Amino acid sequence: MPLTNYYDLLGVPPTASQADVKRAFRQQIARYHPDKVQHLGKEFQAMAADRAAELTEAYGVLSDGGRRAEYDQAVLGTASAAAAAPPPPPPPEPRAPETSAAPPPAASTAESEAHQGRQFSRERATRDEFIRKATIGRFRQAFVGVDANYDESQARGFDVACVPKAKLFGRGKGPRLLVQFVSRVDGAAVAEAWTQAVKWGAPSKEEICVFLMGSSIAPPGELADAIAAQRRKTRGAKVALIPVDARNWDAHVPTDAPAMAKNLLARLRSGA
Repeated sequence: MPLTNYYDLLGVPPTASQADVKRAFRQQIARYHPDKVQHLGKEFQAMAADRAAELTEAYGVLSDGGRRAEYDQAVLGTASAAAAAPPPPPPPEPRAPETSAAPPPAASTAESEAHQGRQFSRERATRDEFIRKATIGRFRQAFVGVDANYDESQARGFDVACVPKAKLFGRGKGPRLLVQFVSRVDGAAVAEAWTQAVKWGAPSKEEICVFLMGSSIAPPGELADAIAAQRRKTRGAKVALIPVDARNWDAHVPTDAPAMAKNLLARLRSGA
């Protein structure tokens, strides 16, 4: 089994300074603090604790010059930049009196900003994926406790799709359910989820309830305007869309939301 790459875990290159390692560790460990994941259920609190332990171990190794050098040799097959002694300078070369050496080019500001942007994107993607898995897992757990008379289906672009179980003489009662996790619940996300939900439910013309969840959420006014615009575009479609803040399960519940959806949200908030 390959050893964990502590540099990848902290999101820093092998050439990172001690200050860079410390800064990255503080940023990463803050995401998995118990206060940040207490609403996600015991299973995912345990996942966060495991991740925090891995980050702490990585920092303990990379912040110590001797341990870092041993780690680099064992995992990367190279000497640690933090511990390796600098090579002796080369002998000076004679220079022609009429010329002078040009100063080395300064690091490009654009390149530096691009590197920082890529690192931020990777960190955000890692955070969003962890929260997405935890949120969807918590939703599945709560949903089973509310109504087990559903079968899981598939819908393009959604993390969860459920339909009432078939009965002997037709389909069971209840709305179709869709769940989608996005980085930010805003007007654009509402429009996209609504459009996909209408396409999915068009053949059956049954009632659809969409839970649009995210770790960031737009102001209520923006969400209300976006939902109203979609209602006007798809008159007759039986769609209820509920924006949900995955950080605390606060939701903007429309008046036409099915009772089961309200019960499910109450269960999510209570942690039952």
